[in-house]
Amino acid sequence: MKRRDFALTLPVLATLSHLPAFAQSRRDAVVMGMTLEPPGLDPTTGAAAAIGEVVHYNILETLTKINSDGSVTPLLAERWEVSPDLRTYTFYLRKGVKFSNGEPFNAATVKYAFERAAGEKSTNKDKRNFSSMESVRVIDDHTVVIINKEPDPDFLFYMGQATAVIVEPKSADTNATKPVGTGPYVLGNWAKGSSITLQASPSYRAAKALKIRRATFRFISDPAAQVAAVLSGDVDAFPRVTPRGAAQFKANPRLQTLVSGSRAKTVLAINNAKKPLNDVRVRRAISMAIDRKAVISGAGDGFGVPIGSHYVPGAAGYIDTTGVNPYNVEKAKALLKEAGITTPLELSLVLPPPPYARQGGEVIVAQLAKIGITAKVQNVEWAQWLANTYGGPKNYDLTIISHVEPFDLDNFTKPEYYWGYNNPKFKELYARIKTTANPAERNQLLGEAQKMLADDAVLAWLYQPQWVTVARKGLQGLWKDMPIFVNDLSALGWG
Repeated sequence: MKRRDFALTLPVLATLSHLPAFAQSRRDAVVMGMTLEPPGLDPTTGAAAAIGEVVHYNILETLTKINSDGSVTPLLAERWEVSPDLRTYTFYLRKGVKFSNGEPFNAATVKYAFERAAGEKSTNKDKRNFSSMESVRVIDDHTVVIINKEPDPDFLFYMGQATAVIVEPKSADTNATKPVGTGPYVLGNWAKGSSITLQASPSYRAAKALKIRRATFRFISDPAAQVAAVLSGDVDAFPRVTPRGAAQFKANPRLQTLVSGSRAKTVLAINNAKKPLNDVRVRRAISMAIDRKAVISGAGDGFGVPIGSHYVPGAAGYIDTTGVNPYNVEKAKALLKEAGITTPLELSLVLPPPPYARQGGEVIVAQLAKIGITAKVQNVEWAQWLANTYGGPKNYDLTIISHVEPFDLDNFTKPEYYWGYNNPKFKELYARIKTTANPAERNQLLGEAQKMLADDAVLAWLYQPQWVTVARKGLQGLWKDMPIFVNDLSALGWG
């Protein structure tokens, strides 16, 4: 990833904190920092979370809106009705809404967007949510009825995620470079490798209420450069900034610092389809070789909570599974021996650009070495990771990545997913979870699912990240917690 060189020595960093800020030159503008540049701007065709960080709720909108506290409220749908069996959802749509190219938003566009997402050529990472729709019926211009094949207690939440944005038929195929939506902003400029600028949309239904008229996202992947950009005032806000600068940020009277909870899971993903990683004893050995607290210190600068399965504290139905594969070097060695592994065992460790992956990789390499596993590091750019690890040939043994979606247990029902897990018992259990409406019963099943994944050591789960957001004092409307990755510009304003 191209970026401007912000690498500075520590003495220079210290002096920067005393300099005036220049980023926010107008009271209706904001400069936001981002770690990764999105590979495109269409969240219905690309899996990268960075796409939604730019366009979700800003350019492209959904029927429902997920809020900082995880609640769901109306957006393009003014209200809805849900059948008692949780299969039929009737959405009553906002009237007078237009896309930025002048085309009307109506029930027909909702039907088009969802049938496109479910289509044979769809690359939507949540395609299953749409292919599980039995029908999408247009009642009139402002009423659409969706009947799902099975009950889905999380359906309204899914309809607020970036993968469920409503696209306009004439422009849908070019949204990756020229996104057209119903949101408060339009694409102004994309300087590849440097920044993306959004401008207030003159056709937005509440354009006069927008306090921020222009927003620039600057891409800064290097942790030291992130700290420098904040302290120098080159950015007004940096959601999910490197936590290594937290102490400096908190000590600076010009800045406000928020530490947010998340639904993210940072994991050491394991390619279950490759030998010898298809042996559960080998995967358990890898998990037991890892001291999660040391990883949190090295990868997250101490901001994180250990997890033992693909679920986090605070989520409904969470159980503590960190004791299933606890840190135990001697037992890990014994498991490798039991599996017939001759050490040293050489495995590839693919690391995408985020600091948590690169920094965490150093810790993981050292820990695996203690049980006779030699992890050969391959540093790759984000596009390479998406093409060759997440997709395509899946050329990897191990990789460090943070899964930020709140409800993504269904990925363990997909044998073709990049970690290659195939367990019919889990598929059956997950089907029961999805069709159980009673919250208490559902939470019990969720606990069983977490335990099954931990027992199978599908991944080596590391920690639940805690995100640090830093901004100039006076910038209001920043999200406190982050159930999904968005930068809701319409909520921001200078106080």
